[in-house]
Amino acid sequence: MSRTVILSFGGVFAVLMLSSGLLMLRQMKQQERFTARVRAIHGQRQVGTPGAAESRAMWAALMGAITRFGQVVLRSGLLSQKTRADLETTLTSAGYNAANGLAMFVGAKIVLAIGLPLVALGALHNVALPGMLGLAVPVGAGAIGLILPDWLIGKKRKRHQAALEDGLPDALDMMVICAQAGLGLGATIVRVSIELQNARWEVAQELGQTANELQVLSDARIALTNLGVRTGVDSYKRLGATLVQTTQYGTPLTDSLRILAAEMRQDMLTRFEARAARLPVMLTLPTILFILPCVFLIAAGPAIIQVMRAFA
Repeated sequence: MSRTVILSFGGVFAVLMLSSGLLMLRQMKQQERFTARVRAIHGQRQVGTPGAAESRAMWAALMGAITRFGQVVLRSGLLSQKTRADLETTLTSAGYNAANGLAMFVGAKIVLAIGLPLVALGALHNVALPGMLGLAVPVGAGAIGLILPDWLIGKKRKRHQAALEDGLPDALDMMVICAQAGLGLGATIVRVSIELQNARWEVAQELGQTANELQVLSDARIALTNLGVRTGVDSYKRLGATLVQTTQYGTPLTDSLRILAAEMRQDMLTRFEARAARLPVMLTLPTILFILPCVFLIAAGPAIIQVMRAFA
C-alpha cells in the first residue's frame, strides 16, 4: 500500500475522530445545560464536577488571549467599517451579544488560519509527500482555518434564529395575558423575558435586551425596531412593527398581539405542512436504493436459482 493511501486514510480517520469528539462535547454541554435548568427550576444548587473550575479557567484564559489579539487587529484598521458592521450584524443574529464578540471572532479566525498550517507542517515534518501534496496540505489547512469560523457562526445563527422563531408564539401568548392584566408595554416585555428564562432562553435574551433599550432610549420606536434588525428574523420584524404601530397610533395592545400570535401559529403550521409534503419526494431515492432490491431478491430470487440449476 502506497504512502499516499496511508496518509489519506489517516487524514479521514483524524477528521472522523475530531467530528465525533465535537459531537460528544456538544451533547455533554446540552446535558449540562438541561441539568442546570432542572436544578434551577427545583431551587437546587448546581454542583460542579472535579476539575471543572480549572478547565473553565484555562478556557477563559485562552479565549481572553484570542480576544486581545483580535482587538489589536481591529484597532489596526485592517477591516473596513462596512466589513465590521456586517460581521457585527451576523454575530448579533447568531446570539453573540458580548462586547468582545467581534474581537474574539477575528482573533480566532486569524489564529486558526496561521496555526493550522503550522500544525500540518509540524505533523508532516518527517513525511516525504509526493508531488505538490506537501504544499497542498498546509494550504488546505489554512483554508480550513479561514472557513471554519464562518461555517460555525452560520450554523449557530441558523439554530439561534430557528429557536427564536419557534418560541415567539408562546411569548406572544404570554404578552397577551400580561396586557390583559393591565401591564404596560415595557412591563409586559420584562415579565415575559423573566418567565421564559428556563423554557426559551433565546427569546428571553432578546426580549430582555429590548426591555433595557426601552428604559435607556427616549424613543421607544428605535428599541422596538432594533428587535427585528438585531435578530434578523422576519417574525420579530413584524412584532416590532406591530408594537411601533400600537405605541404610535394607540391601537389596543391585546388585540394586536392576539392577531399576531394567531398569524405566527398559522405560519408555523404552514411550514410543518410544507415539510411533510416533501417527505414522499425525499423517500423516493432511499426506496429505490434499499427497499426495491430486497423486494426483487425475495420475489425473483427463487426463480433465478431454479433457472441457474436448470442450466447447470
